[in-house]
Amino acid sequence: MLDIERVSLECEFNNLDHRTDLNGVDRLIVRRGQAFSISLYLRPGTSYEPGTSALTCVAETGPQPSEEYGTRAVFGLSPNIDTSCWSAAVTSPPGDMVALSLCASPQAPIGRYTLRLGSSAEVKLILLYNPWCSGDDVYMERKEDLEEYILAQDGLIYRGDRKFFWGSPWSYGQFESGILDACLRILDMNPKCLRNPGKDHSGRRNPVYVCRVLSAMVNCDDDHGVLRGNWSNDFSGGESPMFWRGSVDILRRWTSSSCAPVKYGQCWVFAAVACTGQTSPSVFNSVLLCLIYTFKSNTSPNCAVFRNYHCWVEGWMTRPDLKNPDFNGWQAFDATPQERSDRVYCCGPVPVRAIKEGMLTAKYDAPYVYAEVNADLVFYLQKDDGFKKKIINSTMVGQKISTKRVGSDQREDITHLYKYPEGSVEEREAFKRAGHQNKLLKEPEQGAGLKLSIKVSENMEKGCDFDVFALVSNETDSEKECRLLFLSRVVSYTGVLGENCGFKDLLKVVLPPGGERKVPLKLNYSKYGPELTQDNLIRLAALLQDYTTGNVYLTMRTIVLTNPEIRVRILGEPKENRKLAAEISLKNPLPQPLDMCCFSIEGANLTGGTVLTESLGHSVAPGEEAKAKIYFTPSHSGLRKLVVNFNSSQLCNVQGYKNVIIGK
Repeated sequence: MLDIERVSLECEFNNLDHRTDLNGVDRLIVRRGQAFSISLYLRPGTSYEPGTSALTCVAETGPQPSEEYGTRAVFGLSPNIDTSCWSAAVTSPPGDMVALSLCASPQAPIGRYTLRLGSSAEVKLILLYNPWCSGDDVYMERKEDLEEYILAQDGLIYRGDRKFFWGSPWSYGQFESGILDACLRILDMNPKCLRNPGKDHSGRRNPVYVCRVLSAMVNCDDDHGVLRGNWSNDFSGGESPMFWRGSVDILRRWTSSSCAPVKYGQCWVFAAVACTGQTSPSVFNSVLLCLIYTFKSNTSPNCAVFRNYHCWVEGWMTRPDLKNPDFNGWQAFDATPQERSDRVYCCGPVPVRAIKEGMLTAKYDAPYVYAEVNADLVFYLQKDDGFKKKIINSTMVGQKISTKRVGSDQREDITHLYKYPEGSVEEREAFKRAGHQNKLLKEPEQGAGLKLSIKVSENMEKGCDFDVFALVSNETDSEKECRLLFLSRVVSYTGVLGENCGFKDLLKVVLPPGGERKVPLKLNYSKYGPELTQDNLIRLAALLQDYTTGNVYLTMRTIVLTNPEIRVRILGEPKENRKLAAEISLKNPLPQPLDMCCFSIEGANLTGGTVLTESLGHSVAPGEEAKAKIYFTPSHSGLRKLVVNFNSSQLCNVQGYKNVIIGK
């Protein structure tokens, strides 16, 4: 047996080769299914001799390592490295220094390992999934996708209304100091690990298992999870979900508080932190999605409660458990605590293809995800005599499913990956497989009749007065006399309605055959401003009653008020380890002064994983600019996103970002 005096893990070379160097080079972090090299320095008087020298290697993970569970591997020297299993081979000539090449099985559990080299040496390493390895369940072929879904440290989260949405910047920060350890701690703190650590560590070979654990652990409803949800408007004792601009601060707060849940999160925060969790310890490919118009359901494809949008995550992996190659690829999962699955608040992963085909027996939680993108929206109109009329909208839910486009900041609409085109034969076949009776029984839209829609102004900026319009048209050959109610109320993204901010009731609207009428409604800042939530949303509703037939028509629209633009200018030559300044400005759009103004910035590899702030010591008058200069020092080269935020007593959570190319 080789008598080893010391070992050099060659962390700088190996971590760079395994694309983990941004996690640091002070320890060995490698990927399964890919060889890495270490140097063994033998004791004086001993040397390596091919064919004579021997070495037994033992790799172990978890508190109860077992060959049966796959958490312990014993292997010796081979002539060559075998990337399909744990293996070791000497790549140096005879002598007192041995270059040893090792490789972990592409099916090995991920996590922290102890590697014993004979009886005289022991080293530590961290093993991750390997999307660059064709033998790994998370293998992804395209280089552009790997750059986007594994190596990119920031992204955009789309929110808003189906006719107006925007991308909010988010710093995932998976390579920032302490984040890999935080994500591994998430796995160690999950109840399955606490109950049976040996079985849990064995399960970590399977990205489906890890995905399911992550979905449960990002929320804290059943465990020592990361975030506590809060869908009220009272965020005392914590931060508003709108406060967060990145995952790093959240994960560091969680680890530094002995895994006490961080307050507070809503769907996009849960999704973004889960996205960091995927790209850090599990390192299977991830994408964050936004669905415009969704709901909270009870696993019934026909039941929904209205909500403006929802965010969840996808992970890329094979699904050998489903025995259908069409189900390999993107898997949807959701960390927002909405329903229990196997008695735990988690959701997925479920193949996106299964959702599109209406195959609701596919694991996991296919009925729920199917409902998120296909449910009908049902309203009840109650008359003075107590009679209720049901009004169904079958097309509003599941529109504009969006994610960031690979390699750019443009939005990509991927609704077609979840749903067939409206009215197509394929869509009807999917409905049959899903048993979606409401959709199958839907009657074709009638041709001529009364039509009702809502139109809005082009510029609807927060702080301004503007008009919205109800458009009524008569497509019949007879005169129509109607009543029109046109109203507006502030609303949160969860659908909770606030106070009225504009109302009009026209008892007699006369429309000649083929006639049209455009009814304006003025929305004044003095009325909507004090009631507006941080979501900047106003719900518009128009209700039309045909006196002749008694028919009632309803249309609704949620509008998004835009915040002022944050302008950012970088001062200095952007190079790593060089101090730069971000010159930031914002024009006050409100008819009142802004008090207690504060700018903040953060960015992966730009601000050291911290949020840097600069407060203004004065008020900003209407029409004037708030200005600040914040200094930061980039730590690594590459394209980085500097996330900027502005807050004041009157204007909160204004977001912006600046792409910065950092040179070496």
